[in-house]
Amino acid sequence: MTDALVKLEDATVAFEGTAVVDRVNLTVSRGDIITIIGPNGAGKTTLIKAIIGVQPLSDGKLWRQRGLTIGYVPQSLHLQLTLPMSVKRFMATTGEPAAVCRDALAETGVEHLQEAAVHRLSGGEMQRLLIARALARKPDLLVLDEPAQGVDINGQASLYELIRRLRDRLNCGVIMISHDLHLVMAATDRVICLNQHVCCSGYPEDISRDPGFVEVFGRSVADSLAVYHHHHNHSHGLSGEVIAPDQARSQHEHEHCQHDHH
Repeated sequence: MTDALVKLEDATVAFEGTAVVDRVNLTVSRGDIITIIGPNGAGKTTLIKAIIGVQPLSDGKLWRQRGLTIGYVPQSLHLQLTLPMSVKRFMATTGEPAAVCRDALAETGVEHLQEAAVHRLSGGEMQRLLIARALARKPDLLVLDEPAQGVDINGQASLYELIRRLRDRLNCGVIMISHDLHLVMAATDRVICLNQHVCCSGYPEDISRDPGFVEVFGRSVADSLAVYHHHHNHSHGLSGEVIAPDQARSQHEHEHCQHDHH
């Protein structure tokens, strides 16, 4: 279990006698990108709250690697508009040094927004800020609840690409919730379909053929995913546009060079 970060065994969370999460078994290891999908009310957010330790289990076991650092990206953040806060000040709430916060903002592509008011950020900028805040902790496990929430379709692919890049650099585990099934199939290594219990789990290219998936999402959704293939022979810009491999490499080198000069 040397690479395992978190392990759930028959994990159950019940409210007033009703199981919202029912006997779930799950292991998240370094290098994993695991996405939890399922209908509304399936227990997805409750499950990740149990993983990060803010929702106690009613039954079962939760094991976490000793000294595990978790970076959590919530589905949304509500700030009082009467208390305006800059991006720089928001990052300072992590308690990390200013240089660490600046590097995290640079890695998520929003360093230029340090003086901007948080409540004026676009959906995509806000999600990148929340990821930067989690990143500043140098997490072993990155947990994201609907990371593409409020992000336009052009920005979603680049956001998921960022998550994969962070996984590669940090060699961390990633577990996320998402409703956008097509992009999930492109962005994840393993899919877990939850409807209180685990209906099915497996590789993205196989999951749409599983009877449990068809039962939850219907035949038409399963058929549309079955013919969907995403090729990782290109990259996406900040707004989601496709960039050829040579162009992406030169852009990355340019960004890296700029970062080195800061």
